[in-house]
Amino acid sequence: MEQRKNLCAQVPISLHNRVTEAKEALGQTTAEYITNLLTEYYEMKENGGNTAMTNGKNRTMAFQIDEELFQRIKAYLDRESARLGRKVTQREFVLGAIIGVLNMAEPMDVDETGVGPCEPPAGQDDPQPPEEG
Repeated sequence: MEQRKNLCAQVPISLHNRVTEAKEALGQTTAEYITNLLTEYYEMKENGGNTAMTNGKNRTMAFQIDEELFQRIKAYLDRESARLGRKVTQREFVLGAIIGVLNMAEPMDVDETGVGPCEPPAGQDDPQPPEEG
């Protein structure tokens, strides 16, 4: 384990309250939370502002939405944060939604015969009889 040294700083009460809420929501000690926060900060600086460098080629998407939709998303994020016991971010929400839609839209995997997992092989009858009616 790396040696440790105390880091002490006076911060505004409002910032202290935010830190306290965030660390408690994550179930971390102050030392763990501040260590993670500072580590993320320096990694972000090293990566040109990006925190999640998956392939080194991140792009920015920015768009506007109407106020009603924004408030619905904000309410959803608050509910999910309370349910999960951690802050769910807008970024996490939007990326999850995009990835979910793309995964559903991409073609299903097929085996070497060209048959998908829910299709009977060519020349074989469907094991389920057709619905009547």
